[in-house]
This record gives sequence, C-alpha cells and structure tokens, in this order.
Amino acid sequence: MVENARQKIVVGISGASGVAYGLRTLDACRELGVESHLILSKAAVLTLGQETDRTVAEVNAMADVVHRVGDIGAAVASGSFRALGMIIAPCSVRTMSEIATGVTSTLLTRAADVTLKERRPLVLMVRETPLHLGHLRTLVRLAEMGATIAPPLPAFYAMPRSIAEMIDQSVGRALDLFGLDWKPVKRWGEDLDPIVGGAV
Repeated sequence: MVENARQKIVVGISGASGVAYGLRTLDACRELGVESHLILSKAAVLTLGQETDRTVAEVNAMADVVHRVGDIGAAVASGSFRALGMIIAPCSVRTMSEIATGVTSTLLTRAADVTLKERRPLVLMVRETPLHLGHLRTLVRLAEMGATIAPPLPAFYAMPRSIAEMIDQSVGRALDLFGLDWKPVKRWGEDLDPIVGGAV
C-alpha cells in the first residue's frame, strides 16, 4: 500500500455517460490527500450539463490542478511527470480507441499514452454496452498494452442503498488499483460477512 500523502494522480473525464464517476474520483482524491490533475474533454463538458447541475468552474475547483484538454505541452504529457498513474472515469469508446492506436489528438489521450509507456497504472472505467467485436478487440489490445479495464459495474453484494453508494463502490475499487484505500468501499470479509457455508 502506497502512502496517500504527497502522491499525484491524473484524472481524466471523457464524454461517456457517467460523469459522476469522475466527480467522485476527484472527491476521493481530496479526502485521501492525493493531488489530482484533472483533464476534462470537450464532450465531457456536454455530458456534465446533461447529467448534473455542476458548472465546469465548479468541477475545476474540485481538482488540485486543471489542465486544458488542448494543452499538449502540459506537465502530464511528459513521462518525467511523476504520478501514481491515471484513471479515466468514465472512459468513452472514442477515448479508449485513441489510446489503443497511440494516435492521440488531445491531452487526455496523450497523458494516457504516456502513462502506458512509463509502465504506470492506467485504469479505464469504460462505459458502453452492448459491446461489438471491434470494441472487444480494442479492449483486449489495451489490456495487452498494460491498461486495466474496469467497467463501473454495480457490486450488489455490498447491498447498496442508493445510486450514490453504487458509484462510490466502483470508484473505490478502481482506486484500489493504485494502492489507495478509500473509506466508502465495502470489503468482503471485512465490512461484509461471507455467506456461511460458501456460495452454491
């Protein structure tokens, strides 16, 4: 488990549905004392307006550092920028496709490409269903390149009482992949008792 203090993480929010995952990731970073570097795609701005009542300024204020999606000269575009890694929450099909090809057109996908080349964790909370063969092949390619594919699927064993709790569980489990322990996560065998006698 890494120390939460003084660590940095790059948080990308793309235009896929589920912008709440990115917002809660920023909340989690603040609570954990991890310095968040936010990249908000142009499509994410549209989704933000459709799915929340937050403004871009309000979202930017949730991050420690904000990088313009068109600023390919930003610090996070360099492998010399030290960070735990990068999470894209949510991750759109377009975003994952750019990363898989290495042909990056924005800071969001450039930072992801850099994360992979530096062998740091890249966690993609891909939001799409159903998936066609092209999507699946792209996801395999990303996994082979070193990315972790972490679709935000609800963990019903945690007995969520609200959509907010489902979101928190998905975000917290994604942050586990960076060695970050966020309090809202409910853990099997710790907060949750295994079924007596085991599952059938």
